[in-house]
Amino acid sequence: MASVQVCGVDDLSVSSAVKVTIDGVPIALVKDSAGDVHAIGDTCSHGEISLSEGFVEDDTLECWAHGSKFSLQTGKPQNFPAFEPVPVYPVTITDGVVFVDPTPMTIDDES
Repeated sequence: MASVQVCGVDDLSVSSAVKVTIDGVPIALVKDSAGDVHAIGDTCSHGEISLSEGFVEDDTLECWAHGSKFSLQTGKPQNFPAFEPVPVYPVTITDGVVFVDPTPMTIDDES
């Protein structure tokens, strides 16, 4: 599927997350402390909790319910109780507009 326009980059606040849904797929859009925009699966892999309601810290998004932190780069959990990653989606910014491709990226990081 092609990238879908979701919002303006200025519509996103630094260190916070916003939930968007593309073709029924819930995605958390996050602008990190460096101003980079990320898109990761919005549902915590530990429970059916919306990650966009969680907390952004540096390059992670923390689930508010049980404290699992997920890498914004890879979707991999950084601590328990979650042990399964969430998907990460490609983000493109063109002329101040954020586009997300709802096809998950393949992460080849074994670490």
